[in-house]
Amino acid sequence: MNNNLKVIQLIDSLNPGGAEMMAVNIANALAADGIASYLCATRKEGDLKAKIASNVGYLYLNKTKIIDFKAIKKLNHFIRKHKITTIHAHSSSYFMGFLMKMRNPNTKLIWHDHFGMSENLHLRKKFPLVLISHYFSGVICVNSLLLNWNKKQLKSKQIVYLQNFANFDTNQKVKTILKGVEGKRLVCLANLRPQKDHLNLLKAFLLVHKKYNDCTLHLVGMDLADAYATKIKDFIKSQNLQNHVFLYGSCTDTNAILKQANIGVLASLSEGLPVSLLEYGLAKLPVVVTDVGECSKVVVHQQHGLIVPKSNEVALSEALLMLIENKEKTALYGLALQSNVEKKYGSKDYIKQLRLIYNNEF
Repeated sequence: MNNNLKVIQLIDSLNPGGAEMMAVNIANALAADGIASYLCATRKEGDLKAKIASNVGYLYLNKTKIIDFKAIKKLNHFIRKHKITTIHAHSSSYFMGFLMKMRNPNTKLIWHDHFGMSENLHLRKKFPLVLISHYFSGVICVNSLLLNWNKKQLKSKQIVYLQNFANFDTNQKVKTILKGVEGKRLVCLANLRPQKDHLNLLKAFLLVHKKYNDCTLHLVGMDLADAYATKIKDFIKSQNLQNHVFLYGSCTDTNAILKQANIGVLASLSEGLPVSLLEYGLAKLPVVVTDVGECSKVVVHQQHGLIVPKSNEVALSEALLMLIENKEKTALYGLALQSNVEKKYGSKDYIKQLRLIYNNEF
């Protein structure tokens, strides 16, 4: 056990999402590496709570407003009780981290920027982030676009790019059984949000379906029950795809789900470095992904899978058809992607780099 380093991950919720999954993955990996590791969900719990390792300390604040004195007092007591040395705040939880820094000035505050719309950074709100950034001991960015933005905008001197990593539990129990014919299943792990562009994926799948009507598309991700989710469901119904496109909502057994699938797809308009893409790789799935964020660094076109332009259902459908119709090449893509992810996006190297960041040695 490293007695000097005691780290708490701060995250707004434990609903499935990229930032949330990374907070859990980091907390678990730190604990496995012998570091005193804790995780605090500030506003909401969620399905990812079940993935927190038993040797990770856990706290839920049930924060209901921006300045919630009860939550502030509770977290401050926890930090002092466990002698936390480093607060690792993810996404918008940096504000709560800042409040803790004010009460515990010797505690380091690291901010982890997971901003998903990295192609639209000109729309990003700077207040109060820029002001508070003076108190950050370090900033971690999940892609190079965010790295450049943070270096230009923030006052922290230590700003680095650290790529995401993923874990894959091969022994995960199956809770979700995918519908459709075995060997014909396409899967998309993405919450139902506009930036994930499920509508473009559905249009592409419609073109695939016209040629191969036994193929099925499986959408796994949180349904926010909003206007965007309604558009997705309306499209499925209007095109009579109810028996070919299936929505599963938020699932905790994603590793087991991927083992039932044959092709992984992401049609996003914008990304950082999607954890779901790394999970596709660990599951040996051949993939089709749009050329956004760091996707093309994970997937070399026609080596680890296929890269297509965003917002182009024709290109997306053609890439999916290419994988469907070339099973031998498809299998090689899956193996190549698995090898690449295991080599470059493993937890051991990540934690090694993270230790340096925590200790200001980067």
